[in-house]
Amino acid sequence: MKLEELVNNNYNKLNENDLYILKYILNNKKKCCDLGINEIAKKCNVSRTTILRFVQKLGFKGYSEFRVYLKWQEEEENNYNESDYMEKLYSDLNENIKFIKEKDFEEICKLIYNAERVFVYGTGTAQLTVAQELKRTFLAAHKYFHIIEGYTEFEIITPSITEKDIVIVISLSGNTTSLYNCINELLIRGVEIISITKFSNNKLSSMTKHNLYVTTSTINLPNGITSETFSFFFVLNEVLFRHYITYQQKQEKLID
Repeated sequence: MKLEELVNNNYNKLNENDLYILKYILNNKKKCCDLGINEIAKKCNVSRTTILRFVQKLGFKGYSEFRVYLKWQEEEENNYNESDYMEKLYSDLNENIKFIKEKDFEEICKLIYNAERVFVYGTGTAQLTVAQELKRTFLAAHKYFHIIEGYTEFEIITPSITEKDIVIVISLSGNTTSLYNCINELLIRGVEIISITKFSNNKLSSMTKHNLYVTTSTINLPNGITSETFSFFFVLNEVLFRHYITYQQKQEKLID
């Protein structure tokens, strides 16, 4: 499991000091691999005990275990040549396959199956395309998804969404600040939300209980333009759908 997912899963345990330490580590991963607990405490202007408590909140027994984990992750990320575009694609593909195989989709499938209505919101043009494909795919299972076309529509429709419904939010970064008001209002009213984001430490995933991730790297082209693929979002759609129809068939057998 990547550091970013560990943070998302344990975000509610972290205090202001923890978030400051986390920010330093994320911005200085390579350097932190070689820092002892006393050195990193000094860099972050906190005590040794504060660092120890921080890594324990993430599930590590101690700082030494955390540092080994950090070194392993850094080495894994540097296994391919930065300029080798195909290697980056294969690396992303392998990471997505690994996540898909390890992820338990049953709870998310249960939410979709039992929901009276499923609303899907994409934060941008590409994300909306992913949402529309999700709707098209699930029609084959006779499950209709309501697409929220824009943020203004999201604001208007939020008060009418009930705890019998669920909302799926698709965001690349997961840090679209305009979302937070609607998300908070839905959570307060007990509405379940499923986030689909890039595999990173992000606000949306930390706010929601049910998270799906896609690994995608940015490549720097010789002309100075950066490119990032959305292809794996569509792969995740297909995986979610296949898990859903398997869950649906099991429920129908129980009814029979």
